[in-house]
Parts: sequence; C-alpha cells; structure tokens
Amino acid sequence: MSELSRPVWPAYPLSALVAGLGHCYLGRWKRGGIWFVLYALALAFLSARSLSGALAPGEPFVVTALQFDAVSYAEVAVPLAILLVCLLDVYLIGLTERTAAQMAGTDDRRSNSS
Repeated sequence: MSELSRPVWPAYPLSALVAGLGHCYLGRWKRGGIWFVLYALALAFLSARSLSGALAPGEPFVVTALQFDAVSYAEVAVPLAILLVCLLDVYLIGLTERTAAQMAGTDDRRSNSS
C-alpha cells in the first residue's frame, strides 16, 4: 500500500490557528490563500468595531478581545464559521487523499496477482 508523502494530521491544528495554513501544508497553496483572504476579510470588515476598539492606546488588544461585553455574537460568528468550514475542507482533502492511496494500493495488489 502506498503511503502519503507527509501526514495529514498536522494540517488540522495549523488550520485552527490560521485559516488556510493547513491547506498550504498539504501543498494546496491557491486554496489556502483563498481561505486566508476570506478569513482576513471577515475579521477586518465584520469585526471592525471590536478591532478598532482593541487598537485604542488605553487597553491591550488581548484584553479587549477577551471582554465578551465589547464583542457581539455577530462579529465573532462569521469568522468562526469560516474557520470551521476551512477545517472541514482540510478534513475532506485528507479523507480523499487517504481513500485514493488505499484504492491505489488495492489496484497494485490486483495487478501483481494476475
């Protein structure tokens, strides 16, 4: 049975950190770039109020981002949904590659036994 050139599992935590990074790890640069741009746009435009408040000189960014009073559900839901769909996409890519490797392994065994 043929093995994948690199394991798929590191792509999951990479995608959880930054959308599109797991795709880049798997060698799908264009797809990873699209996911990253989509995630960055969602953060920039949908979370603009919370980001502008976070960049105020009085309070650090992390403290403002962790204050649930300052951030509404709508500002967090869309970027989080994009991140979750990106993780699902990485999972499906890994599943497809694994299935293709297994099918190639069964085809190799059939051709050797003939």
